[in-house]
Amino acid sequence: MGSYGIIGETSRPRRARRLGRAWKRRCSLWLFSLSLLSLVYLAFFGARLPFDSLHHGHVNGKFFANEVEKSKMRHANDYISEDIDTLLEGQGSHTSLGKEISVNKSKFQNLGFASDIKNNLSHARADSQLKGSKHSRAKSRKRHVPCEVGFAESVDNLVEPGNYLNFTKFSLEYITKEETSNKNVVIEPRFGGHQTLEQREKSFYARNQTIYCGFVQAPEGYRGTGFDLSEKDGEYMASCIVVVSSCIFGNSDFLRRPTSSKIGTYSKKNVCFMMFLDELTLKKLSSEGHVPDDMGNIGLWRIIVVKNLPYADMRKTGKVPKFLSHRLFPSARYSIWIDSKMRLHADPMLILEYFLWRTRSEYAISNHYDRHCVWEEVLQNKRLNKYNHTVIDEQFMFYQSDGLLKFNESEHSSVLPSFVPEGSFIVRAHTPMSNLFSCLWFNEVNRFTSRDQLSFAYTFLKLKRMNPGRPFYLNMFKDCERRAIGKLFHHKLVDHPSPVL
Repeated sequence: MGSYGIIGETSRPRRARRLGRAWKRRCSLWLFSLSLLSLVYLAFFGARLPFDSLHHGHVNGKFFANEVEKSKMRHANDYISEDIDTLLEGQGSHTSLGKEISVNKSKFQNLGFASDIKNNLSHARADSQLKGSKHSRAKSRKRHVPCEVGFAESVDNLVEPGNYLNFTKFSLEYITKEETSNKNVVIEPRFGGHQTLEQREKSFYARNQTIYCGFVQAPEGYRGTGFDLSEKDGEYMASCIVVVSSCIFGNSDFLRRPTSSKIGTYSKKNVCFMMFLDELTLKKLSSEGHVPDDMGNIGLWRIIVVKNLPYADMRKTGKVPKFLSHRLFPSARYSIWIDSKMRLHADPMLILEYFLWRTRSEYAISNHYDRHCVWEEVLQNKRLNKYNHTVIDEQFMFYQSDGLLKFNESEHSSVLPSFVPEGSFIVRAHTPMSNLFSCLWFNEVNRFTSRDQLSFAYTFLKLKRMNPGRPFYLNMFKDCERRAIGKLFHHKLVDHPSPVL
């Protein structure tokens, strides 16, 4: 019994040691399993650190670089996808080459970096909005979508309404050259001329007169004022009756071709599709494979090369084809302006019928998608540093002193549904009143800032106020209709700083 008791006592520590070793082995196995599962999870789903500063790339001050890189990849994604769509239109999805392009497009869309960039941007945007709600309680960002546009079914039966162009009648002439009687006075040649405040005030009257409207030539012995075109291009432009135009200056954007399948045979034969470029942009586009053919076309676009640009500010140079289509195309009856960030998705003749003929209007432009008051637009331009703040303030104070008021929907909606337009899409008939308004709006941009949203309402309201009984039929349509006629893209990331004056 004694010996049995001794053996039992010594066996207890041994069992404890065995249990300890077994527990260690089991713990090691569990830790190894958890580590393996973690590695598998990270390999398939990626690491998402919950720390706000790490998630947004603030470590080592790399936030700005990360965001710029994401933005560049997003632009590249849009650009490549757009080129693939254009190739599909040209080849047809039923051809062997078209099928190959379609397959490659699917592969491109399935690449991981495109979805990752989209997801990262979504998370960054969500977190940014969360931060803003904590401090300023800013309203959530609205989602803007196209709406249905009731175009006619076909262009075959379209007929311009009788007496459609029977609007306010008067004759406009344009100052083409400035002379000075004093040879000792040095005049700096300007494309927009040297309009005095007295001349500016008189130009708002809808009557027979000669006004400033760009293309002012310098006196003999001075350098040219710019926007020089070839004689061949000038002859072609003089033959256009209906025009769709756009521009890219300073390599500021990608070339976006109209969707060929949406443009009817009649429009392809009878409508002039004009793309204004400078030499720098044309060189860049050619290096990317967009080379004009023997007729000078890239797709439907007829390429017009502009030499000797009139302004150092590329945005202000872009206002020349945007506002002065009646000067560039002297025989045209209608013109459609589309910004380079848009890709036309509708037939031009259907656009004319819907926005002008059906509403008996001579000018059509959409309201802004978010802002309706010039006061808001001024603050937004300054907040985003769109232009020199001092120049914006000078322009804004000038307009207020001349009667510009804040937008009040209950008071002003019958005159204009918004005091701020979205000027990327304009449809107009080349009537005297439409031409006068375009000249006046251009003169404001020439005198002040290139931010044309700031001067739109002032110009329209002053023209209306100074011409009672002589109406200007302007159709300000909904922004969702603008989104329905074209695919919107982001502008290329090119910095064009506003001039410091």
